Amino acid sequence: MRKQVKNNVSWIGYLDWDLQKFHGDDFTIHSGSSQNAYLIEEEKIVLMDTVWAPHQFEFIKNLESEIDLNKIDYIVVNHGENDHSGSLPALMEKIPDTPIYCTANAVKSLEGQYGKRGWNFHVVHTGDTLDIGNGKKLIFVEMTFLHWPDSMATYLTGDNILFSMDAFGQHYAVEEMFADKADQETLWNEAQRYFANIVAPFSPLVIKKVKEIAALNLPIDMIAPSHGAIWRKEPMKIVEAYAKWADAYQENQITIVYGTEWHGTEKIAHAIADEIHRQSPETVVRVFNVDHTEKDDIIGEVFKSKAIAVGSPTILNGILASVAGFLYYLKSLKFKGKKAAVFGCYGWSGEGNKVLREKLTDAGFEVVKPEVKSSWNPEEDDFAKIPDVVKELTGGEEAGTASEAEVSLPKWQCPCGYIYDPAKGDPENGVKPGTTWEDVPDDWTCPVCGLPKESFVQIGG
Repeated sequence: MRKQVKNNVSWIGYLDWDLQKFHGDDFTIHSGSSQNAYLIEEEKIVLMDTVWAPHQFEFIKNLESEIDLNKIDYIVVNHGENDHSGSLPALMEKIPDTPIYCTANAVKSLEGQYGKRGWNFHVVHTGDTLDIGNGKKLIFVEMTFLHWPDSMATYLTGDNILFSMDAFGQHYAVEEMFADKADQETLWNEAQRYFANIVAPFSPLVIKKVKEIAALNLPIDMIAPSHGAIWRKEPMKIVEAYAKWADAYQENQITIVYGTEWHGTEKIAHAIADEIHRQSPETVVRVFNVDHTEKDDIIGEVFKSKAIAVGSPTILNGILASVAGFLYYLKSLKFKGKKAAVFGCYGWSGEGNKVLREKLTDAGFEVVKPEVKSSWNPEEDDFAKIPDVVKELTGGEEAGTASEAEVSLPKWQCPCGYIYDPAKGDPENGVKPGTTWEDVPDDWTCPVCGLPKESFVQIGG
């Protein structure tokens, strides 16, 4: 059934109470989720997005019970990912000539997923409008890399609703539909966890995009995302939160993450937590075993932290696979301005700490010099090293970081993941090896996705 959002705008999506995982197994769902689709019924009737393919037939059946499908004048696809477009192929079988409004990249996405079916695409750009009658129109705003290259938002004049796609959403099922009806602690925790795990890699673009929307001088009375609750009371609070979270966000918290084989590394982890409490009682401490906690939940705590400590025993000249997997995921999120320390036990070769240090540096963390490296099981001499580690993590006056020789030269990363390495340059596009970032031409663009130089952020160095 439909639920009224405002005036002639209805929610026509799917509440997914049973969903447990998302993005493969990368994101854990604790309180259900929703795939939000919307129906706008003015002189012209507009369907805003669809739902995930597993629910396509239920979605279409519900839509048919509410409206004659042939009366739908336009379909807007804000983002081509399957959880928002999965019902589109089945729907287009019934109304094959209906115009689809989306970005150029969304055409690539949809045709890449579902094949070239001859759909009636209308490509739009930021500022383009579509008149839907009764004095109202849709205004399109490209949201490139928030969080796919094809993403956009759509604004409805008159009702002043911003359909924000994945931005400002949460994986949270709210039967009452609106954020002010939801449990506030759960709502904001899920909104922040969603940002940390999904939006954070694109933080440099968040503030820029918020400013771009503001420059359009559009009054926003409601923000309707594609997952979770709709913001209708003080909707700009979530926009302000995004601006804060995107700016190298941290609280007075330190998170300790470890894997352990025979409990030695576990003992060090808990000893570090105790020492943090001794040195800095006001600092919040969180301790997680990567094998017992979902990595996205740990990431939510790392996101809030000013520093982390990561530990693993040495195994097969490296680290535990579970810790390595966590660090790979951590790197992809591109957190900024955080310190890290390493610790672990070893029996024979002892390369674990070195590997941890390299991976954390590669992930953009400032890795402090002091560490705990224990042969077999930690003893008094090993525990004696912990106060120095904690002093650096809590903000010691002379924070010791890796030596100049250990720090890689500054590189610059695009939101799409491409990394500009000055040593390699970009010869295919006229940038010679050895060209520093400052000397890269201002009109140079990412060779992978075409974003401008100003979209890149520094990593390493």
